[in-house]
Amino acid sequence: MHIVREVTDNLYWIGANDHRLTLFENIHPIPEGVSYNAYVLLDRQAVLFDTVDWDSCRQMMENLEYVLAGRELDVVVVNHWEPDHAASLQVVLDRYPKAKIVSTEKGFMLMEQFGFRADGHEIVKVGDGDTMSFGGHTAAFLTAPMVHWPEAMVTFDVTNGVLFSADAFGSFKANDGKLFADEVDYDRDWIDENRRYLTNIVGKYGPHILKLIGKAAPHLSEIRYICPLHGLVWRKNIEYLLDKYQHWAAYEPEENGVMIVYASMYGSTEQAAQALASKLVERGVTNVVVHDVSNTHVSYLIADVFRFSHIVLASVTYNLGIFPPMLNFLEDMRALNVQNRTAALIENGSWAIMSGDLMNRFLDEEMKQITVLNERLTIASRLKEGAKDDLDLLADSIADSVRSAQG
Repeated sequence: MHIVREVTDNLYWIGANDHRLTLFENIHPIPEGVSYNAYVLLDRQAVLFDTVDWDSCRQMMENLEYVLAGRELDVVVVNHWEPDHAASLQVVLDRYPKAKIVSTEKGFMLMEQFGFRADGHEIVKVGDGDTMSFGGHTAAFLTAPMVHWPEAMVTFDVTNGVLFSADAFGSFKANDGKLFADEVDYDRDWIDENRRYLTNIVGKYGPHILKLIGKAAPHLSEIRYICPLHGLVWRKNIEYLLDKYQHWAAYEPEENGVMIVYASMYGSTEQAAQALASKLVERGVTNVVVHDVSNTHVSYLIADVFRFSHIVLASVTYNLGIFPPMLNFLEDMRALNVQNRTAALIENGSWAIMSGDLMNRFLDEEMKQITVLNERLTIASRLKEGAKDDLDLLADSIADSVRSAQG
């Protein structure tokens, strides 16, 4: 049974939704699933834009055969060769032996590495500014290296204003019947999964995202649809999405607020984190979230780091070092190039309180443009009533910094 939706005249979504996969890239939890998007344009030539993950191949092929309705497939455009999009390509090529394949030079290198057989198929290598006519529609190609693989490109149909954006503008979460972002309450139900996808999958490559936006700038006013490889299609309020990406790609805080991340063995550091959260809210800083680093998947932590202007790291000392899950979180922050944030520290220990100095050193030496507030809360085993003044001082410092950031 086909499951197809029309994007615009003669353009169809033929992808699939996956609720069976539990870990995207075998790393990131996707409790609400994920979509794999592929699209077909019916012009004088029939054109397929990308394919889907192997587990969804049967559904995509049923969709493709339904849309083609007996026609041959003339062109396959591969914007991105990662297996969650290209794994089904061989089935398509075997079923439609006359289809030509369009991609970048590096893309065809990856085609060989992944073992695709293209015998008999015409290979068309494209680069920045190249165009191709499919009949009434003309497509322009822009390379998008490191968004988030080196071979990636985007395709812009200059005739109908459709941008096939590869992994740019994608999101976790299955579409489940919806196709367009305006068919949902995006700010309520989708933006968190969009942010988590971008920051964890592509976040390291912010400068490359900004470069791609710069390349596309001459066409921005012409874009009427954004068709990503995961998530929903955008046809309204595209400025909203672009603004989010400008913040994320430039490592600018999306919101003024405080993310408190704590590492606690027996509850004492957790108590301090909660006490600080209460003090901040009393001071009018109500945009506060609190995470236990030990039982919150790091992908959610990274998403909130990109979201908030301020972060509090509260860690027990463990074997004269930083508590291992907290250290892992710091390493992920570094790997994903987090910067332009203000941090505050809470340290705890029973016989050697060292976590504060070690976290401070990591932020200073291993990361870029992280401002560490001078005030620090030090706990010896447990937070005592006598520590109220130190807690108030830290809360005042953070609250003043947040207000200053708000201008």
